[in-house]
Amino acid sequence: MTEPVLDYLVIGHVTRDLVPGGWRAGGTVTFSALTASRLGLRVGVLTSTSSVEPLAELKGVRVHAVPAPGDTVFENIYTPAGRIQYLRSVASYLTPADLPTEWENTSIAHLGPVAQEVNPDFLSSLTGALVGLTPQGWLRQWNSGGQVRPILLAEPERILSQAGCVILSLEDLGGDKNVLAMYAGMSRLLVQTRGMQGAVVYMNGTSQVVPAFEADEVDPTGAGDVFATAFFIRYHETQDPLAAAVFANCVASFVIEGPGTSTIPNREQVEQRLLKGKLRKTTR
Repeated sequence: MTEPVLDYLVIGHVTRDLVPGGWRAGGTVTFSALTASRLGLRVGVLTSTSSVEPLAELKGVRVHAVPAPGDTVFENIYTPAGRIQYLRSVASYLTPADLPTEWENTSIAHLGPVAQEVNPDFLSSLTGALVGLTPQGWLRQWNSGGQVRPILLAEPERILSQAGCVILSLEDLGGDKNVLAMYAGMSRLLVQTRGMQGAVVYMNGTSQVVPAFEADEVDPTGAGDVFATAFFIRYHETQDPLAAAVFANCVASFVIEGPGTSTIPNREQVEQRLLKGKLRKTTR
């Protein structure tokens, strides 16, 4: 087998996230690719977009973009009852045929759908890699007005059993703890992110809470994607899911301390905080 061209491949749509006065680049691939790059990995992104503007932030990352008639655009409206999310448009569907041949041999492949845009056949086609899955975009559907709501996975056992690791939040599941338990039982390794409460690692019928690091929260956007990327990287390095969760919590603690992707750390910063950082008290 030839040496991999990439260390980390992430598949999904870059997005335009509407904000007051304009938009900013978002999506799992944006946060994931920049995290992996800043942690020292060779990174590639398979995505779809109608323009280069949403890709401008991905400096140092190799990008293969499938042409599309428009970009994937989200709008979040915050109300006293919580967030209402709208999907305003969607770029092109991604299949294994879209992946450059030289990228098929990668160490880590991260499937990061945000709007049902990633074909599940990637799970079986990327056989030489650790395949990490953040299924958030497979857990969404939207009505004719674009309003997003949670749904169950189609063929959950087939999808979850093929992934090397699955990372999601209870919010992705509409708050349903029974679904969380069911999905954990179908997965080889599943990690539930819980924001300031850290994470829970589910494996072999057991669960372990891993506390978050103390941090001054400014903007939590993308923290779950940053956590997932750091977890996949450290798990690939160590094969130790608990050590990977500690590392991922540490990396995620940086990104919430500034807007967008501005505070994603490098490896040296992470190592220093791992030595000195304080853990938050957590509850089950």
